[in-house]
Amino acid sequence: MLFICGSDEHGVPITLRARKEGITSQDVVDRYHKIIGDSFKELGISFDIYSRTSNATHKELSQAFFKNLYDKGAFKEIRSEQYFDEQAGQFLADRYIVGTCPSCKNDGAYGDQCEKCGSTLSPTELLNPKSALSGTVPVMKETVNWYLPLDELQETFLNGWLGGKSHWKSNVYGQCKSWLNEGLRPRAMTRDLEWGVPVPLEGADGKVLYVWFEAPIGYISATKELRPDDWEQWWTGDSRLVHFIGKDNIVFHCIIFPAMLHLRGDGYVLPEQVPANEFLNLEGQKISTSRNWAVWLNEYLVEMPNRKDELRYVLTSIAPETKDSEFTWKDYQTRVNSELVGILGNFANRVLVLMQKYYEGVMPAVGAVREPYTLFDRSVSGEHPMVAEYVRPVVDLLNNYQFRDAQFKMMELARLGNKYLAEHEPWKLVKTDAEATAMVLSEAVQVLYNLALLMEPFMPEASSRLLSQLGVAVTADDKQSFWLSGAQVGKWFELAEGHTLGAAGLLFQKLEDDVIEAQIAKLQATAAESAAEAAKSAGAATGSVVAEVESKQAEAKAEVTYDDFAKLDLRVATVTACEKVEKADKLLKLTLAVGEEVRTVVSGIALHFQPEEVVGKQVLLLANLAPRKMRGIESQGMILMAEDADGKLVFMSPSSIVAPGSSVS
Repeated sequence: MLFICGSDEHGVPITLRARKEGITSQDVVDRYHKIIGDSFKELGISFDIYSRTSNATHKELSQAFFKNLYDKGAFKEIRSEQYFDEQAGQFLADRYIVGTCPSCKNDGAYGDQCEKCGSTLSPTELLNPKSALSGTVPVMKETVNWYLPLDELQETFLNGWLGGKSHWKSNVYGQCKSWLNEGLRPRAMTRDLEWGVPVPLEGADGKVLYVWFEAPIGYISATKELRPDDWEQWWTGDSRLVHFIGKDNIVFHCIIFPAMLHLRGDGYVLPEQVPANEFLNLEGQKISTSRNWAVWLNEYLVEMPNRKDELRYVLTSIAPETKDSEFTWKDYQTRVNSELVGILGNFANRVLVLMQKYYEGVMPAVGAVREPYTLFDRSVSGEHPMVAEYVRPVVDLLNNYQFRDAQFKMMELARLGNKYLAEHEPWKLVKTDAEATAMVLSEAVQVLYNLALLMEPFMPEASSRLLSQLGVAVTADDKQSFWLSGAQVGKWFELAEGHTLGAAGLLFQKLEDDVIEAQIAKLQATAAESAAEAAKSAGAATGSVVAEVESKQAEAKAEVTYDDFAKLDLRVATVTACEKVEKADKLLKLTLAVGEEVRTVVSGIALHFQPEEVVGKQVLLLANLAPRKMRGIESQGMILMAEDADGKLVFMSPSSIVAPGSSVS
């Protein structure tokens, strides 16, 4: 078995991050690849390889895969009109376009998806689209790309292949069937971008492979990187391919990637299972990395030291395996304190402390089996009753990718142990029946031993600590033997008489309120900062202009006629550049786009705004104001602004983005 993962390092979000930070896209992915890889290791997630899609092996293999399909005539070359940012001078990928979602009217939807309602979109479906690069309204311009004819593949391959996948999880199979019922359409497998794997065709300069074409190939390239001599055997031999993904990636792993593998031929194995999860929300909202509404793993590992297994346990407990679920810090605290500390940890500590107290940590001799002190009926032949009740169900659930239920079943064994101790009270029984006490505590130790082994997939560090407290050194072969025995033979592992236990200790520590409150406060604070930054960026990205108006909340002015008002030529303008005027503390020089015309306006707002705050804003311009020179610069109009009683200035802007030069009436 190979367990493969990697950093998906191409795509528009990375380029947006690089632009925001003023660094290269490679700088961005280098930083996050290390952070993510290190965090996985520290959390106890061990891959055979954690690769990345910006390396040379992946580039070479992805290009070869594309060229193979191209030479077979698998693609359709389609000319189409796509959004183009004239100011930035480039075509706009889906994530470079923002606008209003046609379904839920969210104003922050992307060209491929609305994060608020989850709708999958195309850029042309957005209402009021604008460029995320310049804030200008994009235009349509012709380009050529290579499309995968999913409509044809639906008839010739996908309908039949997916029709045999009714045993998949209902949420996965249901989403696939929904896509098929709606009817698939050709989808571009190339993009007009600079960052990514270049399209390996002559005349395709400035085009890269669509990230969801080349990203799944990363599984293959990672295998080649790990096993350079026999990687093809893993993908074209007698193998089983299982994808562990999230809900939003179902279409790529269940439709697009299988279609690619089918077209490639050469015996490439297709996905056998795709156990995808639904969405995990956070404190009542969707997790959003762009809004900083998230718990960052690398920060958690620093701020919550020695609590790796607690996070693993809680996330497994609430895993959105069939429907969306939610993480809250209060629920995290409750589960840690009541379940891990109160049930599992309490059971382990009580048993081991009593064993040290009464038997100096050495497993006692147990006499004849006596009712009611035995934990199970030892006269039953065949499969061990404890295996049938606890071990085998955990194994079966894990094999069926029901990790949440498997962990719950594991915890049932801890609950059984607590109940067993509470019923027989060995701390009282020892005063009247030494033989019964030895049996009760011995049985409890055996529960702990098997519980420690069952814990390992869910909480590896706690499992290791408990095995150490039991004085057991378990090798990888021992663990494999346990799981195979549990699934096939039915063995209940037991420590022998005379075995020396280790020292008792607390498996888990209680979480205090102040720790949780600090995490909640941090989440809210970082989200607020991110929202403020986004609002500021949105102002710049929508394209605003700066000009000058000296209007105050003062007395009403003399009445005017409509003819007087009609003389004013008010237009929407976008600020494309802004700088301070030398030797003038109050003046900013603004460059405005007014339709196809470029104007310069000098505005006395330097005490209220920094130049970078102004660029990108859309403002109202009094366009037919007679020009006048200020500090040697001809000012060609005036911008309208409002001023409150405290002297704060606010730009007068349209409520939604309009084309620069639009008239106001």
